[in-house]
Amino acid sequence: MAERYENALITGATSGIGRGLSAWFARRGTRVYACGRREAELALLRDEVTRAGGRLEPVVMDVTRGQETIDRIREIDRSCGGLDLVVANAGIGLATSARKMKWENVEKMIQVNVVGSTATLAAVLPAMVERDRGHLVGISSIAAYRGLPRMAGYCASKAYLATFLESLRVDLVHTKVKVSSIHPGYVKSEMTATNKYPMPFLMETDAAVEEIGRAIVRQVREHVIPWQWRSAMRAIRLMPNAAWDAAAQRLR
Repeated sequence: MAERYENALITGATSGIGRGLSAWFARRGTRVYACGRREAELALLRDEVTRAGGRLEPVVMDVTRGQETIDRIREIDRSCGGLDLVVANAGIGLATSARKMKWENVEKMIQVNVVGSTATLAAVLPAMVERDRGHLVGISSIAAYRGLPRMAGYCASKAYLATFLESLRVDLVHTKVKVSSIHPGYVKSEMTATNKYPMPFLMETDAAVEEIGRAIVRQVREHVIPWQWRSAMRAIRLMPNAAWDAAAQRLR
């Protein structure tokens, strides 16, 4: 049965999947706390949602500031009477080739994809456990499943998030707190707009948001989109390292 949420917090809400999910849940009666760094973009999103009859509260927040993120989310949790849903969506992807490694790119991804996502999820976890209800969601990636060429930092950061979520899920199996890991493939967004390489099964943002939203309300444990990647990811995960190394060279 699909779950309904009274209060939700979503990071990375100024563009792409995060923006779309914020509007998607707000249209369905959820009060959404939409978090991001760009105040003007959040204000535009609030106005759009309000005109459609939804409820959205802009929250200017930088998830790379871990303790500040935790403090702010806990404040919101207390003030709204309890967050039912928290979606750690904020993320960035930058090139990190082993042949031309740039530490600044790696560090940025660790700060956003690792520190930011962990702080977002951990902030309200104690309160959810105490209430014995709530849903934690992380937007990982198909890149979490294997190391891809020139994407060491991104793949590692998304693999971290997927494993963190899995550990939370098994710890919480006998509670009513649910945990979901979402693994999108290529989705049209600001992050993918500059990609110079082919992007198989590229999804429109609205289509991706619709599928992710439906997966969240079904409280799935793990979900890969689009469907074309599901069988491929199962096969790729089982490939011997030598076979994957050879296949990855062709991907270059």
